This record gives sequence, structure tokens and C-alpha cells, in this order.
Amino acid sequence: MRSVRLEESLERKLQQAAAACGEPISEFIRDAVREKCDRVLGDRLDVRLADVVGAFSSGTRRTEARRTGRAFTALLLKKDRRRRRR
Repeated sequence: MRSVRLEESLERKLQQAAAACGEPISEFIRDAVREKCDRVLGDRLDVRLADVVGAFSSGTRRTEARRTGRAFTALLLKKDRRRRRR
């Protein structure tokens, strides 16, 4: 739960806007905060892709991924050895 202090002019606007919508002030505030959060966070890539992240399979098995990791490690070690020879 949060508590927010509003200056008088904003408090009046809030009361008028909630009344115009026929909503309780607390519901009006929750909707406004939700909309702002969605607008701010909605532009983030992780938020936009949240419903599909982890939903697809690349078709490779774990053993193939391990081999790729080992191959990459070997490549890095080989490059490191070459640098040290210079």
C-alpha cells in the first residue's frame, strides 16, 4: 500500500476526473498508475517478448549445446596461446 500527497490543484482535478468517470478515486488512481506503468514498461524488449521467451525449442539437444560450448572454449584457448607466443 502506498500513500501519496497531492497539491490542492491536483487533488481537485483528481476528484473532478474520477467523478466525471463515475469511479471511486482509488480506482481512478489504480487505473492511472497501471496505464503509466504499462506505457513505461511496455517499450522494454523483455516485457514485449515475455509471452514467447522460453516458448520455442531450437531443435538441438543438450549434448549439441555442450559440444558447442566446448568448441568455443577450445577456440578461445587456441587464440590465447597464439597471443602468448607473440
